[in-house]
Amino acid sequence: RDEEILHRRVVDIDPAAVRDLVAGSCVLVTGAGGSIGSELIRQLAALEPETLIALDRDDSLLHHVIASLPPEHRGACVPVLADIRDLDRLDVVFDQYRPALVFHAAALKHVPALEGAPSEGWKTNVIGSSNVLAACEAAEVARVVNISTDKAADPQNVLGYTKRIAERLT
Repeated sequence: RDEEILHRRVVDIDPAAVRDLVAGSCVLVTGAGGSIGSELIRQLAALEPETLIALDRDDSLLHHVIASLPPEHRGACVPVLADIRDLDRLDVVFDQYRPALVFHAAALKHVPALEGAPSEGWKTNVIGSSNVLAACEAAEVARVVNISTDKAADPQNVLGYTKRIAERLT
């Protein structure tokens, strides 16, 4: 059973409530070109947001995620090139689009890479998350969803510690 594999109860999501939250709204996803962010973009695009901001620092990944959408979902999706480490750029984007809902998925997530370069994990996962939250506050974003990791629950490595700090900031 799922519960046995996850070692926790399965959380049921109310699709109608999510659609009500997204439909007709401006929604922004950080890390939109990554594995989690791109899946969020694909699922959110189907929920008919007024505008879906796909924010990432990698232009190739942004292009790929937009191209992966069915043609009928591409119209609302706006690719935005920005790095969450750059608060000034985030402020410009958030001021321009005024999102009502933000999914913060941007992060460095690979344990071996972060163990080899912990300062990069700090700059992206902690400082970058802090920047996203500051931009959200300045733009009066109604809801923020911080995508974290199970490794934050009992941190044993740079990924776990940096994501735990991002959770606390949130």
